Amino acid sequence: MDDDLRSIQGVRDLIRNSEKALEVLSGWSAGDIDRLVKGVMEACAARAEYLAKLAVEETGFGKWEDKVLKNMLAGPILWESIKDMKTVGIIHEDPAAKCMEVAVPVGVIAALVPSTNPTSTVIYKSLIALKGANTIIFSPHPNARRAIRTTVELIRGALTANGAPADAVQVIGEPLTMEATSELLKHRRVGLILATGGPAMVRAAYSSGNPAIGVGAGNGPAYIEKSADIRTAIRHIIESKTFDNGTICASEQSIVTETVIESEVIREFEAQGGYMLPDEDAERLGKFILRANGTMNPAIVGKSAEKIAEMAGIRIPAGTKVLAARQTEVSQKNGYSREKLCPILAFYVEKDWEKCCGRCIELLNNEGIGHTMTIHSRDEKIIREFALKKPVSRLLVNTPGSLGGTGATTSLPPALTLGCGSVGKSSTSDNITPMNLINIRRVAYGIKELDELRGSPPPEAPRPAFSDAAAGSVSREELEDIVRRVLSRLDVR
Repeated sequence: MDDDLRSIQGVRDLIRNSEKALEVLSGWSAGDIDRLVKGVMEACAARAEYLAKLAVEETGFGKWEDKVLKNMLAGPILWESIKDMKTVGIIHEDPAAKCMEVAVPVGVIAALVPSTNPTSTVIYKSLIALKGANTIIFSPHPNARRAIRTTVELIRGALTANGAPADAVQVIGEPLTMEATSELLKHRRVGLILATGGPAMVRAAYSSGNPAIGVGAGNGPAYIEKSADIRTAIRHIIESKTFDNGTICASEQSIVTETVIESEVIREFEAQGGYMLPDEDAERLGKFILRANGTMNPAIVGKSAEKIAEMAGIRIPAGTKVLAARQTEVSQKNGYSREKLCPILAFYVEKDWEKCCGRCIELLNNEGIGHTMTIHSRDEKIIREFALKKPVSRLLVNTPGSLGGTGATTSLPPALTLGCGSVGKSSTSDNITPMNLINIRRVAYGIKELDELRGSPPPEAPRPAFSDAAAGSVSREELEDIVRRVLSRLDVR
């Protein structure tokens, strides 16, 4: 059998196995499910460092120390956020309104996994799927298949140890083909697709014919307003942009600031390890950021500033953490104005906050619309204006973008799948939680009659055909005689 046919059959087998596991979980109580999810979380947390090192070793992206924190965000931190969510059985009752809500699993979930966050994404999606009593099948990114499959095997072991069927969490094996992923996305028994990956994969999920939650590219600008604590703002931006070498899509991609504080922002940026590229080097790096076909050069993804400079053939000061280049243009042809999953920033300067506001919108419309942006300001009026006008699902205030958007440094739900809303062609603007992976069945008792809705009293119950007087005129002896004759005709003894 050819590889494509073998892989398609393999996916069909996975779906059958997943449905059997789903049937088992359907008989579990909310307490049983919570004990299972906690057990899986603890198994993953115990191996967080091993999985982080495995991901970096296989992909070459990011820093293992930061991937450990990602794994913990997807495990214990997530668990603390979701443990009290009601996601199984009756989840709400309102006796006064005479209605209740019942959680219903979406069923078999198909999940796409990116190479930038392979192990943490598997942990995160497994936990939120299981919390809703769903099962899940992963399609691994080819460049991270070993890390992804190792994480899945770890979870399957934890499922068995906690009395659950291992097939509640599965992954496509070899051969790994595009046909296999397509079969998984389009199979009629798949209840929902969780798509985290490149634009092509997200489009495939939404065009599959199955319900899907997909996320688009990030391209969040970081606006430093003149009232900001500039030292703290720069620290947050550099912390975010260097966290796992910028591989989180909520990380900042541009700095936008005002003329009046330009020099102070640059001075602080360079004091904290940033480097403003000279025009000639900025142009050379700009050509290296994009490939000839206009797509981002994968060689820069998750690499350090020093490694990127070396590959691009430019010299930078030792210890440089983040590279920045002055820009005035926003377009698809300008790589600086697009999503760069590495420590590179565009740097824009505008006259005032209104012009900065317009520039931020321009950047988001170029790429990353609906996703995330940050603002550093002490002026609540301007923050509110940005909240009202920016086409994003998350406006982060005075916090690092990558950590704030994923809920690590904010009160947003911890998540590694961040919806972009309808403006970003996503089905939701949420940080995805177990509540996005259940259907809710409403049970509603009647509380009104049609006549009440029309404004008239309900009709009285129909009266018997005989009158009370007639009923009262039958004597006891006559009634007994009638009963005897009826019984004799029925031949009842």
